[in-house]
Amino acid sequence: MDETEALRKKLSDLKAEHRQLDDEISGLLESGTFDQLEIQRLKKRKLSLKDEILQVESRLLPDIIA
Repeated sequence: MDETEALRKKLSDLKAEHRQLDDEISGLLESGTFDQLEIQRLKKRKLSLKDEILQVESRLLPDIIA
C-alpha cells in the first residue's frame, strides 16, 4: 500500500468516526437525559477529528503553484 492509499484509508476511517460521533451526540440530545460533560467531550473529539480530516485532505491534494 503506497502513501496515497494509506492516507485515503485514514481519511475514510476518520470520516466514519466523525459521522458516528455526530449520530451519538444527536441521539443523546434527543433522548433528553444526557450528561453535559459527556456531550462536551464528544464535541471536542469531533472537532479534533475534523482538524485531522482537513490535514489528511491537504496532504492528498497536490500543491498548486499560483
